[in-house]
Amino acid sequence: MSGSFDGRRAALFAAISVLLVVGGLLLVLGMDRRQPEPPRAVDKGGGVPSVAESGSGSGPKSGSGPKSGSGPKSEPPSVRKRAAALPASDPVRVTIPSLKVDSTLERLGLDENRAMQTPEDPDKAGWYEPGPTPGANGPSVIAGHVTWDGEPTVFFDLARVDPGDTVEVARKDGRTAEFTVDRVATYPKDDFPTVEVYRNLDHAGLRLITCGGDFSEADRRYADNVVVYATLTGSHTSSVTP
Repeated sequence: MSGSFDGRRAALFAAISVLLVVGGLLLVLGMDRRQPEPPRAVDKGGGVPSVAESGSGSGPKSGSGPKSGSGPKSEPPSVRKRAAALPASDPVRVTIPSLKVDSTLERLGLDENRAMQTPEDPDKAGWYEPGPTPGANGPSVIAGHVTWDGEPTVFFDLARVDPGDTVEVARKDGRTAEFTVDRVATYPKDDFPTVEVYRNLDHAGLRLITCGGDFSEADRRYADNVVVYATLTGSHTSSVTP
């Protein structure tokens, strides 16, 4: 009996050892998966709208920008057809037809370092709740991951957006805010233009933010941020689908 028991126990230990080794290999491989390279962002668009924009903004702490990607100071086409701001209403979904992006929205706040949080679900974008609601007066901000665990995620193709493209944000009040892209800019992550992105506006604006550039295996992060600047140019009633 004891010989049989000892044999079964040895077999069990051997099986557990194999599982631990295989599991360890899978864990190492999973952590070591290379991140796919997102499309390279090229600064596009007519620069900052030629309207009165003042104030230091109240966005999360970051770099001292703006340093790069500001572009020429010409007037984007959206300025000529800018729509009046809407009353405040929380957003529930963002859609970018040209990229086939359609995502419900998480709520993002500030972390312990006073930096903007990132979405918990990598396949969802998130709205920066301390800022204006999309369609209301001011710079509303929506952020999303570019990759996660070696796979493309919700804003992987954000750098492909072109000036003139449409971004729609469905809101709880049944209105969908329609934004027109003015420009796309790229900034080093360590020199993020906080003032330019979050400063006060005299109209309803939208900023879409994700990562870009080279991925550092050592730091486990991308070198740059991609920012899409857009202006409210219309709205329509819609059935809200959270």
